[in-house]
Amino acid sequence: KGVNELKKYDGIIIPQGWGSRGSEGKIKSIKYCRENNIPYFGLCYGMQMAVIEFARDVLGLKDANSEEVNSKTSNPVIHIMPGQKELIEKNGYGGTIRLGGWPCKIIKGTHLEKAYKAKFGAKNIVSERHRHRFEYNNDYRERLEKAGLKVCGTSPDNKIVEAIEITGHPFFIGTQFHPEYFSRPLDPHPLFTEFIRVCLNLKRKQ
Repeated sequence: KGVNELKKYDGIIIPQGWGSRGSEGKIKSIKYCRENNIPYFGLCYGMQMAVIEFARDVLGLKDANSEEVNSKTSNPVIHIMPGQKELIEKNGYGGTIRLGGWPCKIIKGTHLEKAYKAKFGAKNIVSERHRHRFEYNNDYRERLEKAGLKVCGTSPDNKIVEAIEITGHPFFIGTQFHPEYFSRPLDPHPLFTEFIRVCLNLKRKQ
C-alpha cells in the first residue's frame, strides 16, 4: 500500500493542517505526484509541505522542514512569520496569525496566471484569504527557483511568497492562501476549475 494507492487518483489536493501529524505521509504523496506528473494542488499547509518535499528530494536538503514540525531543523524552508517569533516565545499567540484578505501579485507567464486569466482576464493583483502562522522562507528562494520550484505569486512588495508551481508539470501549484474560501458550488475558484480541467484532460488521454 502507501503511495501506490495514489495510482487510482486523477489528482491530489492536500489542504490546511496544523502541527506534525501526518506531515511525512503528505510529503511522500507530494513526491509521488511530482515524479509521476499527477496533478497536485496544495492549499496553505499543502503548499508548505510541497516546498519541504522539493527542498529534500531535489535540492538534497534531507532535513528540510517547517519550524512548526521541527523547530530544530537546520534547514527551515518554512519558518515563523517575521516579527512573530518573539511574541510566540512569550506565549503571546494572539494576533500572530496572518488572517483575512491580502493582495497577491500574480507573476506573468505562469500556470497561476493562466488559471486566473480564464476567469478574470488580465488582472495581475487579486485578493485572497489567509489563515496561517508559518510561511515560505525567502533565504531559500533563489536556490529553490533555480532548481525548478517557481514562485508564481507574491505580496505586492515581493517580500512574501504567496504561491509556487513547477513549470512543465501538468499541474503542480501550491498556494499559501485559501482559494476554497472564495469557492461556491456554482461559482468555483478559478484554481479549482483549472485543476479539474487538467485532471479531466489527462484522463481522456490515457
